[in-house]
Amino acid sequence: MQFETKYVQLADGRVCKLMPNTSEYAQDMIDYLKKTSAETPFLLRNPDEVSYTLDAEKAILDRLYEDPRSVMMVALVDGKVAGNGSINGMGEKRKVRHRCGLAIALYQEYWRLGIGKAMMEYLTDLAKEIGYKQVELEVVADNERATALYKKSGFVEYGRRPKALLFDDGIYHDEILMCKSL
Repeated sequence: MQFETKYVQLADGRVCKLMPNTSEYAQDMIDYLKKTSAETPFLLRNPDEVSYTLDAEKAILDRLYEDPRSVMMVALVDGKVAGNGSINGMGEKRKVRHRCGLAIALYQEYWRLGIGKAMMEYLTDLAKEIGYKQVELEVVADNERATALYKKSGFVEYGRRPKALLFDDGIYHDEILMCKSL
């Protein structure tokens, strides 16, 4: 989806630019996926599972930019990628067209500056603009910081998926299922 760039004042005084993530940032996104996956165990993928080619990543970003029912957002601070967020529909069938999934992640160096909160707010505003009535997400149950952010943003827990994730150390982790009505 094409949407307007938004500027956000951060806790440290810098400005964050929230804008459409286009193919111009394809290599940055591949690097981002690899590094953020290594910085926290709470993302869905491991660093060695990031295997996108540059052309494939460009195609994904171009497709999402043109899709009126999806959002792919990049957060830039001082001209550098700080994070990424997305909204994707749950399907095209009439019974689920009102629902979308939300995901965000930031490089660790940009945690606790207000970027996550700003992205959550803007992504849910854009979801509402698209016409979605409910935003959903999953979060690793052990990720207390993210869960607190989602609750502050109006998301409520509606269930758990036990043993949803099996980490490389052999330990299972539950996922908390959360949603927000728009």
